[in-house]
Amino acid sequence: MAKLGLNVDHVATIRQARGGVEPDPVAAAAMGELAGAEGITIHLREDRRHIQDRDLEILRRTVKTKLNLEMAATQEMVRIALRIQPEQVTLVPEKRQELTTEGGLDVILNAKLISDTVKRLKDGGICVSLFVDPNQEQIKAANKTGTDYIEIHTGAYAEAKGWKEQEHELEHIDTAIKLARKVNLGVNAGHGLNYVNIKPLAALGGIEEYNIGHSIMARAMLVGLDRAVRDMVELIKYA
Repeated sequence: MAKLGLNVDHVATIRQARGGVEPDPVAAAAMGELAGAEGITIHLREDRRHIQDRDLEILRRTVKTKLNLEMAATQEMVRIALRIQPEQVTLVPEKRQELTTEGGLDVILNAKLISDTVKRLKDGGICVSLFVDPNQEQIKAANKTGTDYIEIHTGAYAEAKGWKEQEHELEHIDTAIKLARKVNLGVNAGHGLNYVNIKPLAALGGIEEYNIGHSIMARAMLVGLDRAVRDMVELIKYA
């Protein structure tokens, strides 16, 4: 059955806006796990705009489910990951000026760098996932790197206007899931998912984990984090 990986980056974003100590993403992660999230996702960016090294250090000691560290394929981040030992690393593209991750990795263009990074992480005992668009050629290239998983970038689906366009994007994702499964890659998904668009996506099947942050934190501001997480867990499990 599919799982929810709760992304707590936005809790850190609010904290950093005032330069204080609250709200604490570590506390949010603990509450999320109690509410049914089966993984905690954080993105340690090179510019440290939200999640800080302190957060990663404490979360490694306190997360009871699975810690998924999103990061760029850089020497600094690989060193940090090998020291901290999260259960999973998800390699993502990263631009300094972007508001959020804008697309999947270009695995074809960066095959050597990504393959070398995957090997170093796996040799260190860490499960690896690559954040890619639902593109068959990128998935084939991802498979050649030795990665364990792909995470399908669902941004185009989330931004689709109208059912026809959404259905078109769902077809791309469904094809990507089937190809990944055929070559024995695990499949996760994330980006732009909310309480409405999760249902048709989850109904496809074949996705093991959905990494979701923004929509859950937005709802939590109105109904509380416990309720927001429980609502999303229910939608994923019973879509």
